[in-house]
Parts: sequence; structure tokens; C-alpha cells
Amino acid sequence: MDFGVVLQTDPPAWRVVDLARQAELYGFSHVWTFDSHLLWQEPFVIYSQILAATHRVTVGPMVTNPATRDWTVTASLFATLNSMFGNRTICGIGRGDSSVRVTGGRPATLAHLRESIEVIRPLANGGVAEYQGSKLRFPWGGESRLPVWVAAYGPKALTLAGQVGDGFILQLADPDITAWSIAAVRRAAADAGRDSGAVTICVAAPAYITDGTDAGLAHGRDQCRWFGGMVGNHVADLVARYGAGGADGAGGGTAVPPALSEYIAGRDGYDYNAHGKAGSTHTDFVPDEVIDRFCLIGPPQAHVARLNELAALGVDQFALYLQHDHKDATLAAYGEQVIPQVNTRFAARL
Repeated sequence: MDFGVVLQTDPPAWRVVDLARQAELYGFSHVWTFDSHLLWQEPFVIYSQILAATHRVTVGPMVTNPATRDWTVTASLFATLNSMFGNRTICGIGRGDSSVRVTGGRPATLAHLRESIEVIRPLANGGVAEYQGSKLRFPWGGESRLPVWVAAYGPKALTLAGQVGDGFILQLADPDITAWSIAAVRRAAADAGRDSGAVTICVAAPAYITDGTDAGLAHGRDQCRWFGGMVGNHVADLVARYGAGGADGAGGGTAVPPALSEYIAGRDGYDYNAHGKAGSTHTDFVPDEVIDRFCLIGPPQAHVARLNELAALGVDQFALYLQHDHKDATLAAYGEQVIPQVNTRFAARL
């Protein structure tokens, strides 16, 4: 299993770069960031510094969207970084949330998302894209290579991920929902004539290392409760569109599964000024049970157990959100205790 870390580009930017550098030293292969240009600093500027300060990690947004940048500009940003640093970027993309809602906009339609991928990916892979009636390419970008991973929760978005995504991003770590989502993506890929196993599966969720005590668990839950509120913001849209409670365990239904939808009954709005922040009061409706399912909280061995469960479901990468008060210690615990147990090294002598 690969491991990624998801950072917010809060100032000072050098702190973000330092966390990325630490992550590489601890064995993480990917460094992701939020992409919300009013709430945080511009990530593509910071990617350049991360790539300059590291050797092998791949960087990219979790996730960007089709609305806040011209698609050709997005492709050019990736292709330029690839030209400078040797194809070490990745594009996580979705319909958009805080980046568009804070400015009074709405998430892109799935059709719009599909169209954007059909422009960004060929341009950033040295090819030709059709855009606004013209055929375009970067005359300098022939060596650039960019995988595009689609973030999704709902049935139609999962289908899109399977049809066009090089990878699929699920932003929660509940095993049952993960199994349901992967099944939907794999089936969509097969129906589209693709190799369903060629779609890389990434699960992203907060991880918080505790000392094994009840008090430590309670604190870790409170530090990660924001995540249930963020996911609930997406789920509320899905429930309004599809309804709740009708999907089967294999991802074949058209409604949102109860394991994903039931907890938002107590939800009362969302404050984007506190988006992705520990201690947000607008996420008090999220119960402990949901936090335990969606996140990885506990001593290192509990993380190892959940990660092995996710790997058995077909998860190729776990990307941990690091938006809490235990950033350095969590990175260290993963590098020294969790990753080595999940990815056992080969013996030198057989």
C-alpha cells in the first residue's frame, strides 16, 4: 500500500513544505493539499517548493475542480511542474466544494467535470485536446505525464470515476462504504470496456495516533470531528438528489447507503470559515460512531488493523489528513510503526 499525506496550505508556506519533507523521510509517496484559494494559499505555488525540497514524492490537489481555473491553465500548471521536476504530479479532481461555495458558486455538474478531464488530461500528457472549437497542445510539454484521479461519493460520480479516472479517491475510511464504492467504480470501468483493475483506489481520511487511553481516544475524536462535518456537506447534496437507504452492499442501488447518509439528520448548515478545522462547533452533530468509522484513531496497532482491512478490499493508497494538533507525532508514528507493519520488507536471505 502506498501512503499519502493531505495538508492545508495555511501560512507560513515553509511549514507546509517542511511537513512534506518530513513525510517523504518517513516513507510517504504522495503529498496532497486542499485547493481552496480564498481559505488557504495557492497550492500550485507551494508545490514548486515542495518538489524542490524533496526527491521522490508526487504532489497534487485533493482535490481541484473545473470551476476556479481555466482548464488549459490547470493543465499548464501540471505540465510545467512535470517539466521542471520530472513527472512528479498527480491531479485529484472533483465537482468542487469550498473553493466554489465560498465565492457564491455551485459545484460543477458531472458533465462539466467529465469535459474538463477530457481537456486537462491530454494536454498534461503531451497530447492534443479539443477546447472551445480548437485543437490545442503544449509545444513544450511532450514529456509531461499526469494521472487524473476522480473524487466521488454518489452513484453517478462513482460511475464517472470508473469510466474515465486513472484513479478513484474516496474521502472516508469506513470499510463497508469503501467496499460499496469500489464495487461501483469497478463495475463502471468494466461496463465501459476498461480493465477494472487498472483504476487505482485511494482512501483518504484523518489519522490520529493516541496513547490507547479512553481520554486519548476522546481527544482524538474531537480533533477529527471536522471531517464528519465535511463529508456530511457532500452527503447532504447526495441525499437531496438520490434519496437515502436504498443502495445494496455491492453498489448496485441508486440511493445513498444508510451507512453514509443517516448521521446527517442532525446537521444544521455549514460554516466554511471553519472548513477542515479541528474544534469546529458546526460539526457537533457528528457522533463518535461515525468518527470511528470514517477516520483512523487509536494506537498504532489499531491503524495497522484498519489499513490491512482496507488493503484487502483493494485500496492501493491511504492518504491521511493531518488537520489536527498531533501532526509531527502522527507522521513519526506512521513512518516508524505503522507503514513498516503494513508494508513488510522482503528478507535479505531466503
